[in-house]
Amino acid sequence: MTPTRVVAALCLIAPFVGMLWVGSYAKVEPTLIGIPFFYWYQMLWVPISAALTSVAYILVRREKRAHKGGESA
Repeated sequence: MTPTRVVAALCLIAPFVGMLWVGSYAKVEPTLIGIPFFYWYQMLWVPISAALTSVAYILVRREKRAHKGGESA
């Protein structure tokens, strides 16, 4: 497994770890504009997950293109 693939895998695993470790965010405080931490923490992971998935996709696509270009040269 290449270092690029390891970074891509970590980008994809991070949201799972962040959401499955419920004990770390199962609380009310701190609130954000009246929303308990439990809820806004979960909602924060939506754009974070999208960004990390995009980064993983770009990394893997770039690696595939580099590998494909290297074979034809």
